Amino acid sequence: MLPIGLLAKQSGVKIPTIRYYESIGLLPEPVRSDGNRRLYPPDAVRRLRFIRHARELGFEIDAIRELSRLAEHPAEPCCEADRLARERLAVIEDKIARLAAQREELVRMIGDCTHGQVAECGVIDVLDDHAKCLHKEH
Repeated sequence: MLPIGLLAKQSGVKIPTIRYYESIGLLPEPVRSDGNRRLYPPDAVRRLRFIRHARELGFEIDAIRELSRLAEHPAEPCCEADRLARERLAVIEDKIARLAAQREELVRMIGDCTHGQVAECGVIDVLDDHAKCLHKEH
């Protein structure tokens, strides 16, 4: 059994985050020592690494909960895991498209700036009138 400090070190997850994951049910409640210290089984390291990696990829807590459940049942079909990953990918692709539009708009705004007075500034002009933007949304 691992105390919380050692679990944090081995998993790369901070102690407050481990406690949070416990409180929301992503990590099972640990047993307690006679001194009331949390003690975790060795497989908690793998589970926390799984959760940390999923968070790094931007999965929401509910999706991680479902992915964790699926990971505990390796004989089940993986269509649900695939669906969750595809949903996350769609969110990322949408974000990339919006960031690309923002980048394009900013590059154009900067290029249109005369570096003279604010009255002639391309940046201020476009910010003042959204109709002058290249994209309706960004």
